[in-house]
Amino acid sequence: MEVEQVLCMNGGLGDTSYANNSLIQKRAMFKAKPILEGIIRKLYCNSFPGCLKIADLGCSSGPNTLSVVWEILDIIDATCKQLKREPPMFQVFLNDLPGNDFNTIFRSLPSFYEKLKEVKGNNFGPCFIAGIPGSFYGRLFPNQSLDFVHSSYSLHWRSQVPEGLVSESGIPLNKGSICMAKTSPIAVHKAYLDLFERDFRLFLTSRSEEIVPGGHMLLSVVGNDRKPGDPRCTGWELLGITLSDMVQEGLIEEAKLDQFNLPFYAPTPEEVKQVIQTEGSFNIQRFDIYRVDWDANIDNGNKSLTSDSYTRGKNVARSIRAVAESMLASHFGNEIMDDLFERFSKKLSEYLEVAPGQATTIVVSMTKA
Repeated sequence: MEVEQVLCMNGGLGDTSYANNSLIQKRAMFKAKPILEGIIRKLYCNSFPGCLKIADLGCSSGPNTLSVVWEILDIIDATCKQLKREPPMFQVFLNDLPGNDFNTIFRSLPSFYEKLKEVKGNNFGPCFIAGIPGSFYGRLFPNQSLDFVHSSYSLHWRSQVPEGLVSESGIPLNKGSICMAKTSPIAVHKAYLDLFERDFRLFLTSRSEEIVPGGHMLLSVVGNDRKPGDPRCTGWELLGITLSDMVQEGLIEEAKLDQFNLPFYAPTPEEVKQVIQTEGSFNIQRFDIYRVDWDANIDNGNKSLTSDSYTRGKNVARSIRAVAESMLASHFGNEIMDDLFERFSKKLSEYLEVAPGQATTIVVSMTKA
């Protein structure tokens, strides 16, 4: 699987689009909002830059894409009014892989600029927004050209599928699974962990060259806080079980399933800290861990917002389809997608009857050392 070619969220504005099924990502951003506010205020007041240069890495498309940008503009606006200073200009870079739906983002910019003018007035900014396609596991910007880097719900995606998932005799080591699951052997875990450490180290090294001295970075990543014996499943594990069921019914070839592994790894908090400390370019300012419900229609655990487990299962299945369909369709074919996700929604509903479905989120605030 060539990850850069097939890893992209569903574009457009349809029923299965990422734009209409990204509430969990929005909730994660909301959770990190107080941290973002503290960072931006400190960053601005420390240097009062004439132009604040910002990059959002793994921006995707849809309403979440520009929401972080708006939050930053709001924070700066309030800070400048409080200090009676003229606001700076803004240069914003939106980055994702080349397959991202940048066209939808660009079409939304005129209305964004118009709203900015109406709400903030003619004397605010100006704000210049540009798209930067490419992998963030490598350089994207010139040396010391950024003040602040933000990335939310992107760094759990790997640069590739790990090597070493097949034995020397050609036997798939992660047979029957599509990700690093509870049932995966130690060799599979090591392959995923080694790749995470390599990728994340490269990410940090690349950003350290691009961020100005004293610049800040805020990362939110899906993590793993399960202890040995923890009965909880991830949504990806349940998706793998759904595919296995279809193999048993003869709807998917067993070899097809055995050849498929997601370029996804949710690190533990300890693994994230270790790479940051070992790489050494950044100092950790805050390190927070919290959980977000798979069904983002649930607000702070208030299950009355969704009527039943069936509805919740449908909601979660749509959100995962918006993220994973491009990779699944490229390997298994488009013709099984509707059936797969209908079955998956039922599997999720059954699981949510007996267990909470929650994603662990790790939020790290750092400054360049």
